[in-house]
Amino acid sequence: MVKTRSEGPHPICLVALAFSASIGILLVVLSCALPTWSQQWWPMFVVTFYVLSPVPMLVGNRISNIDSLGAASSALRELCIFLTTGIVVSAYGLPLVFAHTGVIELGPALLVLAGNTWCFVTILMFFIIFNRNDDFEFQVW
Repeated sequence: MVKTRSEGPHPICLVALAFSASIGILLVVLSCALPTWSQQWWPMFVVTFYVLSPVPMLVGNRISNIDSLGAASSALRELCIFLTTGIVVSAYGLPLVFAHTGVIELGPALLVLAGNTWCFVTILMFFIIFNRNDDFEFQVW
């Protein structure tokens, strides 16, 4: 008897997401550890935002399956998007505040911002890959 692979994302997608996330984290670690700058490890606090950013959407999707309701929008979905946006904006604001107050230099702050962008695009790709339905529909943004 031949086993069929369950429908879902291809394993290559998982490896690509893991590799992409590690590149983003590498940029953040390099901003902290390079000896040309003062080796301040304050920018590593943005990693907590990487952990927190998918939580509102995951909890919201778990509480109510928005796609099965057929509604274009709901209060829970809007709240989850609002909380996620606040977390992402905070992740970009923290290194800028650190650079403005002189805790870190501008170079590490820019490297952290590049790492933020890389990691948040990876998190977005995670949601795009894992929330894909088998049936094809045009959805209104």
